[in-house]
Amino acid sequence: MIEHIRKLMFGATDKTTGETVSPEENAVAVAAAALLIETAVMDGNFDEAERGTITRLLVTHFQMEASEVGAVIEEAEKTIDNAVELFSFTRVLRDDFEHADRVEMIEMLWEVAYADDVIHDYEANLIRRVTGLLHVTDRESGEARKRVVERLDNNGAEA
Repeated sequence: MIEHIRKLMFGATDKTTGETVSPEENAVAVAAAALLIETAVMDGNFDEAERGTITRLLVTHFQMEASEVGAVIEEAEKTIDNAVELFSFTRVLRDDFEHADRVEMIEMLWEVAYADDVIHDYEANLIRRVTGLLHVTDRESGEARKRVVERLDNNGAEA
C-alpha cells in the first residue's frame, strides 16, 4: 500500500503528458489528509497535538517528507473549505484503496481523534459515517479503535 500511495503522490507520472504529478493534483493524498483534518476539527479545536499526529501519520504511513506533508495538508485545508460533504473524499479513497488500506485509514482517524486524549461525540460520529462510506464494517472500525487505544496505553506505560 505505502509504495502504491507514494507512487501516486510523488513518483507518479501522468500517462498522457509524462509529467510528475504534484501533491495538489493528487486526489488520494488530499482526500486522506482532508479526512484526518475533518476528524481533528470535529470537536471545535484543531490543536498542535492533532496537527502533529496528522503530520506523523502522513510521514509514517505514506513515507512522505515533512515538506511534502505541509503541501498536502495545505491543499486538503483548501479542499475542505470548498467541500459540503464527505462523499467526495471517501469515494476517492474507496476507489483507490484495497479493503485493508481502508481499514488502516479508519485506524488513522481514530488515532487523530485520540490525539487530544478526549473522544468527542462528533469525532466518533464522523468516524462512524466515514467507516460506512469506505465500506468498512463497524466491527473492523471497533477493532481499529481498540488497536489505537492499546498502542496509546503501551506508549503511556513506557513514558
